[in-house]
Amino acid sequence: MYTVAVLSLDDAIAFDLATPIEVFARVRLPDGRAGYRVVVAGPERVIDAGPLRIAVAEGLDAVARADLIVVPGRNDISRPAPPEVLDVLRSAVDRGSRVASICVGAFTLAEAGLLDGRDATTHWLAADELARRHPAVRVDPDVLYTDNGRVLTSAGAASGLDLCLHIVRTDYGVAVAADAARLAVAPPHRGGGQAQYILRNRPTYRTATLEHVLAWIEENAHRGLSLADIAAAAGMSVRTLTRRFTAEVGQSPVQWLAGVRIRHAQELLETTDHTVDRVAAQTGFPSTSNFRAQFAQTVGVTPGAYRRTFRVSSGS
Repeated sequence: MYTVAVLSLDDAIAFDLATPIEVFARVRLPDGRAGYRVVVAGPERVIDAGPLRIAVAEGLDAVARADLIVVPGRNDISRPAPPEVLDVLRSAVDRGSRVASICVGAFTLAEAGLLDGRDATTHWLAADELARRHPAVRVDPDVLYTDNGRVLTSAGAASGLDLCLHIVRTDYGVAVAADAARLAVAPPHRGGGQAQYILRNRPTYRTATLEHVLAWIEENAHRGLSLADIAAAAGMSVRTLTRRFTAEVGQSPVQWLAGVRIRHAQELLETTDHTVDRVAAQTGFPSTSNFRAQFAQTVGVTPGAYRRTFRVSSGS
């Protein structure tokens, strides 16, 4: 049996805190034995978790003894973790224990230096900030979770469930993980990654000199636009346009255009019954095959799979 310590810090996200407790505490092996012993532990005996006040059963000594430490996110990602918590996390990894973060709990692991030189993820809204604060971390905002052996991270909210089920699968095999997934009323493994949940190239983007051309792209993305067309609409040379896009939005004009088209396609797949061929034509892709390839590369799933996940029913 593995001991799991759910690290409970003040300002914890209640959903992140509850997920590992519910998943690991319900795991049963084929002979009926529990697969995990779960403890809730931290430096304070009572914490605030959003609107909840939660009594914490055990102190940091229980965290230090655990085989797996799960680190939930905190609502304020700028709030530093207590130094003694960071010491416990570092010592745990040094002695061979595993640590796993849920959502923005990755910021705590990064603060402890445990993500340096490793792949990591977090909620897509916080991924850029994690990369900015910790440049030694290889942040991948598109995946649901990462597994570096002793150090694991997950993306936002429900991705913590994906990570917990992955850990059960690693520890006890597919059959036990499948039973745990049934109890959680969740798929044993979700296709695609976090990329399909990201809202791309939103029209509300603000930039000093490009706002008018971004609005123009938004209105004209369905047309067969070239880089020269975009430059002409901006009243700039292609070279100047490309330089300003790179500096102000971090993408080339063509990359931005592709992101707008993908977002428009996502909206049509969610809200209409249009065929994939028609969606491709309506959103400016040169061919259906090109659309399918770009959509899968960007979003991580096929247009059909995306529609099945996000389709808004006529009765909703």
